[in-house]
Order: sequence, then C-alpha cells, then structure tokens
Amino acid sequence: MASPKRIGILTSGGDCPGLNAVIRAVVKCASRRGWQVLGIPYGTDGMMRVTEGEYQPSDLVIPEHGYDIPGMLQGIDVLQFLSGSILGSINKGDSRNPEVLAKILKGYELLGLDALIAIGGDGSLDIIYEISLKGGWNLIGIPKTIDNDVPFTERSIGFDTAVQTVNTALYDLTFTAASHDRVMVVEVMGRDAGHLALYGGIAGGADVILIPELVSALNGTIIDQVCHKLAELRHRGRKFALVVVAEGVRGEDGHRMKMIGEYMAKEIASRSHILCASGAEDYCDMDAVETRATVLGHIQRSGTPTASDRLLAAAFGRKATDLIADERFGRLVVWEAGRVRSKDLGEAIAIVRDCHERNVCPGPVEIDGTMVKVARSLGIYVGDPAVLPSLTTTMT
Repeated sequence: MASPKRIGILTSGGDCPGLNAVIRAVVKCASRRGWQVLGIPYGTDGMMRVTEGEYQPSDLVIPEHGYDIPGMLQGIDVLQFLSGSILGSINKGDSRNPEVLAKILKGYELLGLDALIAIGGDGSLDIIYEISLKGGWNLIGIPKTIDNDVPFTERSIGFDTAVQTVNTALYDLTFTAASHDRVMVVEVMGRDAGHLALYGGIAGGADVILIPELVSALNGTIIDQVCHKLAELRHRGRKFALVVVAEGVRGEDGHRMKMIGEYMAKEIASRSHILCASGAEDYCDMDAVETRATVLGHIQRSGTPTASDRLLAAAFGRKATDLIADERFGRLVVWEAGRVRSKDLGEAIAIVRDCHERNVCPGPVEIDGTMVKVARSLGIYVGDPAVLPSLTTTMT
C-alpha cells in the first residue's frame, strides 16, 4: 500500500469524554494528506450492517466537521467539545460466532479500507485485534478508558476528564458533609484499577482512598484503621470526612460486590459503635456519626473533555495517521514519558490476555508509585497495613 486513500475509524467498548476529539483529529490530519475517512457506526457491528446492505461506503464518509454546517454557523467545529461518540459504540457482541465473524470481515472488504483506527479499551482492542488477524487488516489502536488500565500507556483518552468529574463531585459533597458533620463515602469507577479513585481523591481532598491494589478486601483491620483516621480528624476538630472507594475493592470475604460504597458506609457506622461499646473511648466520638454513600456511576463517563484530554486526543490522532502513512501497522499509540509513541499492539494484547486469565488488572496502580506516596505524605489513609497508634499518641 504505497499511498493509502481510505481509512476507517471506529469506537468500541464503553464511551468516555474525548472520543469525538480523536475522531476530529484523525479526520483533519487525514484530510491534509488527501485521504478519505469512513466512520464505522457501532464498532464492528457497523461492518455487519454494511454486509447486510444498511450502509454504503459513501454513507460513512466523515467531512472535516463544521464545514458541513449551513448558514452563519458554518465552520464551527464542536467535536472536540462533545462527550460520547458520534459513531456510537458497543461493549457486547460475539465475534467468535462464525456467521458474525464472516459478516464483519465481508463488511470490511466492501468498505475498501486501506487501514483501520480502532479507539478502545483493553477488552475491545483485544477483540478487534483478533478479528484483524483473521481478516489481514492494517490496524492501529488508540487507548481510551476512564480506568486508565491499558498496558504501555501512562494516559488513556477520557481519564483526565473523569478525574475532573470525581474532583468536582468531592468538592460539592464537602459542603454538605461539613454542614451535617457527616462522613461521605463516594464510590467511583475503575473496575480492577484504582487510578481514578487515587487521582480524583487526591485532587478532591479525600481523607481516605481505598483502591484494590492496596486494599484486597474490606476486612476488620481495614475498617478499624479507617475508623481510626476518621476519629483522629474529629479529635482535631474536623467533624466531617470524605472517603473514596474504588468499585474494584472487594468485600470482607474477598468477593466482588455491588454497592461497595454503601457497604463501606454501613461498616464505618457499625464498627464505630462496636469499638465504643467495647471500651475504646477514642472512638466514642464516632459512635453517633452519620454516614452517607454516593455512587457517581456513569456521570464519570460524560462531561466536556478537559483541555488535557483534547490535547491527548489531538496528539493520538496525529500519531495514528503518521503510523498509517509510514505503513507501520499493528501498533498501539501510547503516551510515555511526556511523548506520544507507539508500541507493538500484539505485545499489549498478550499482556491483557495473560492478566485476564489470572484475573488481575493489566494496568494497575504502582503500589510504591509517586501518587501513592503523595497521598500518604498528605495524611490520606490508603490502606496502610501497620497497626495504627492510639489517638492520644497521634495527637502528641
């Protein structure tokens, strides 16, 4: 392929802020090379629809956005500001079904693509990579996920905006917590990775941050230590507190559970009462404390992309088109040491598959990493295993 003329782009897996900004960057960079970009709706499902005759290639051409808007608004480019995906996305489907796979491969052929850019997380990139091998596609992967757990890249599209969403939520909850002397427990997304909870919690002023890399289960020791931290704050005159818990933190029995934030809030209230009743007077000021749980949920997947996510999207889109121009396929665009680079996509997928087989996160928080050290230095409890001293010792 000496001079690629037609490239495809799709989004797959859960949506996040910044997807449209990547699409915009790819279209702009490709247009300046004289290439045509086809936006494939709903991931690989769109290729099936092409096979079934629902779409023709000409239906999917993406113009430089803004110039197709009529009237005085012509030229206004809104893609970099919009969350979600204008192409739509799916996080289900079984390409292992021979009939489904055949339709996907036929759709790609009918589109006449010279290369494909897939924007996805670890799971969706794994699926598309496997299909690309069977179809002989020229594939470039761009990582996106608010979990920030794709191997080799320090940043994924959508993560920074999600951190800002968590930060804003904690800021807002601070004032209602302070008004009623409450402990607010905030559950955030992240699947098996604690990046979002850690970064968002530090930025938002959390007093406790629990992530799966540091807290394997909410056992009695962890709950006791959380109660100690909260009691210490009350002894110092701070009657409210913010506790952030990542959804990947497991219950006392080590199993994943829904509403882990609600469970945490109840355990804090119950354990404080037990500690006080057992004669541990340090905790009696916690005995009547009110706890409330808030699940941020899918609001973390929305919102106007931050400037950082838009810049990352622009850099990733440009790198993807450069890789296609250089005919360097099977690559994953990554952010590493302050620069945009690329890694072998097959190597990244191998790591993902190995980690999933072992039921571990492919891109976890480093337990001795910078941000964990920052949290501890700021006095945030993050699951230290050591037995905490008495409050009177802490105060002296």
